[in-house]
Amino acid sequence: MLRATLRSAMLDITPLRTSPAFFRLWMGSGISTLGGTMTPFAVMLQVYRGTHSTLDVGLTGLTSALPGALFVLLGGSVGDRVDRRKLALLATSGQMLVSALLAVQALMAWSALWPIYALLCAQSVLGAINAPARRTFVPRLLPKEQVRAGQTLNTLAIRFGEVAGPSLAGVIASFAGLGWCYACDAATFLAALYAIYRLPPMMPEGHAKQRGMLDGVMEGLRFLGRSRALLGALLADLSVTVLGVPTALLPALVSERFGGRSETLGLMMGAPPASAAWSSLLCRALCATFGPKAKRFWSPVRPGPSPRWDSGSPPFVWLCVALLGLMGAADSILVVMRSTLIQQGTPDGLRGRISSVDYLVGTGGPQLGNLRAGLVGSALPPGAAIAVGGLFTLAAIFCVGWFVPELRRARAEDAP
Repeated sequence: MLRATLRSAMLDITPLRTSPAFFRLWMGSGISTLGGTMTPFAVMLQVYRGTHSTLDVGLTGLTSALPGALFVLLGGSVGDRVDRRKLALLATSGQMLVSALLAVQALMAWSALWPIYALLCAQSVLGAINAPARRTFVPRLLPKEQVRAGQTLNTLAIRFGEVAGPSLAGVIASFAGLGWCYACDAATFLAALYAIYRLPPMMPEGHAKQRGMLDGVMEGLRFLGRSRALLGALLADLSVTVLGVPTALLPALVSERFGGRSETLGLMMGAPPASAAWSSLLCRALCATFGPKAKRFWSPVRPGPSPRWDSGSPPFVWLCVALLGLMGAADSILVVMRSTLIQQGTPDGLRGRISSVDYLVGTGGPQLGNLRAGLVGSALPPGAAIAVGGLFTLAAIFCVGWFVPELRRARAEDAP
């Protein structure tokens, strides 16, 4: 009995053994994410050092979210009409070029902010094309009973990159400069390009390519409107990330309370994904212990560090890191469950469009949250601004849970 319980609690790595293509994609995504998380760190630190304005830092979130939000549904519709492998190769190559250009502007010490904002806009559009296409790969590479395990492994790889990336970027920024953070990001895209290149053709199934572009977008939105549990999960995540994400306030918080060290900033930015990685490892154990109820798509609350505890002493640094870690653990559970519901409950012919909405919520929400945090931080001290976001997060989660009861009852196994 004990041996069976321990076996069920372990991370399920069956997809890595059964599908070499999934294994390559998993490795490539993890390496690429390791470099990709260096760029937001470097952008925020570069902008804050140049302006000392939380509003300018928050505007990086707007330029990273708004262009992608405008194109994401069209990007998902294109992904349901063409070979998704070729589309992902093209978009990934463009993202690598953008990271290289960011490295150039940093190494040349340009003082103007507009090149950074322009490159972030381009990166946002390319991400809105790339991510929905890539999110359709897992159900095509794995049998249905392994999709959740595959999503958990993907989340774990992404979280590992998000843990190591900011911490490594903090060290690189201290010893070599911010330009090399961007350069490392550009280099790690090679791993993702190789993994995608080795995939088989990924033409969408169904009749999506026979429809007009606008009709295809509307078809995806109608499907999403009929899936109230899925819609509720997306709304819950969007509400929490827009109202509760404190990332844009961290440079000011570290500068005001913790000496302004880039290593401390990297530690704080790495705390949420570190806890998220551990929660991904424990996700199977929770499901095995508590049964189907552990798989409900009820969004947990993500707390932030309290302003009362801000201090320059090391114990309070670690307290903030611990609270940010709780935020990341809650986020990881929600992401795995929501992704499983989307991949199992969406027909392949619609998967690109629904994944584009998921990408918009998962990526655009935190970026808009950074803008909101920057605006609030320009009027309040960093700690108080974080506390205000936490209170609004609690209210938003309660409202979504109250008005969308299907979310509380939803399980991945109920997906059609």
